[in-house]
Amino acid sequence: MRMSDAMDPEDRKIITLARSARARNGVAEGAAVRDDMGRTYVAGTVHLDSLRLSALRTAVAMAVASGATSLEAAAVVSEAAELPAEDLAAVNDLGGPATAVLLADTDGELRDSRTAG
Repeated sequence: MRMSDAMDPEDRKIITLARSARARNGVAEGAAVRDDMGRTYVAGTVHLDSLRLSALRTAVAMAVASGATSLEAAAVVSEAAELPAEDLAAVNDLGGPATAVLLADTDGELRDSRTAG
């Protein structure tokens, strides 16, 4: 059985949304976060001359800008083997140390599941 076969459907959904953002925008990473009200925020990597943000930090910023006060889960689709500490810190800042953070490969297969703290 693949690690993602037994995954919660809501977690599978945010991985799918993150994967779609990556493909649609042609960026290195896609991310999605789910707030405590069940709303999702989706983003891709931002690379401007004056601003560089990972997809996950962008999704967290979108959640904050939309009034979210907490997160339940976050997902990133990337070729990276692990997430940078800054990404985990952003999730921890809004959701707390127990917030689930999922890392999937570009095919959407879960590579790692951990908490933000």
